[in-house]
Amino acid sequence: MTNTPYIEFKKKRELGDILTDTFAFMRNEFKPFFSVFFKIVGPYLLVMIIALVLYMYYVGDQFNLLLVNNTAGDFNGLTVFGLLLFYLISIAVVYTMCQSTVLHYIKSYDKGKGTINFEDIKTDVYASFWSFVGMGFLVGICLFIGFVLCVLPGIYLYVPLSLTFGLLAFSNNGVGDAFSASFNLVKDHWWITFATLLIMIIIVYIASLAFAVPGSIYTYAKMGILSGEADAESMMNIFQDPVYVLFNILATIGQFMLNIISIVAGALIYFNLNEHKNFTGTYERIQNIGKSSEN
Repeated sequence: MTNTPYIEFKKKRELGDILTDTFAFMRNEFKPFFSVFFKIVGPYLLVMIIALVLYMYYVGDQFNLLLVNNTAGDFNGLTVFGLLLFYLISIAVVYTMCQSTVLHYIKSYDKGKGTINFEDIKTDVYASFWSFVGMGFLVGICLFIGFVLCVLPGIYLYVPLSLTFGLLAFSNNGVGDAFSASFNLVKDHWWITFATLLIMIIIVYIASLAFAVPGSIYTYAKMGILSGEADAESMMNIFQDPVYVLFNILATIGQFMLNIISIVAGALIYFNLNEHKNFTGTYERIQNIGKSSEN
């Protein structure tokens, strides 16, 4: 049994309730959630950090050779591209595993009425990996086209498509079904969903600045920008500065972890809209009342 208050996901919520319950869930489930999270996502997050460090050090070394020797032949573009590709793939894998782990944790939490099953979460995360990858690719393409054609279609598409991963995890839909169902889900509720997502984006962005500012200050100080005396040698060696690399690692991890808040909020938005459309939680509560009466 859990000693923390159980948060019911399958119910209607106002905008303020979604924001409040998002942080309440993170606070109440902090220890068990991050225990599960790092067991599943941790190894992939470590690979991403290693890829980031390798890329920064090698790119810094290559640019130093290019600037010192002033010959393009010293720049190994193929290796740089390979390390960049490795880093980008590691980011995609980590974000996929993160999205899936958070949503399946919530699914297990809701099913167990506050208790979770680690093995079920782990099994579901790995079983749905390629579905999440496919959905991520499809959503990415649609948003790219929407924002390239005009900003407004991109914004319009972002609202329903942000719910597609919740549909994959909670409704057991395929990629195609989840994609189409997301538009029906936000029908008549687009503006309130947009407002909720916008507020969460602003909160997460402001919080992420706290992780980015120390690295920026150190960079400016290292380069002499704050004192008004730019140091060319420091500029060339900044990518190989251990302190600069450490600040970048901390900023990357911090901003990545803040993304979890958006995923939890997205799950609450999904359940809120699903309740408006399908009354799933209401029917379950009525059935439970009936079972209790029979007993």
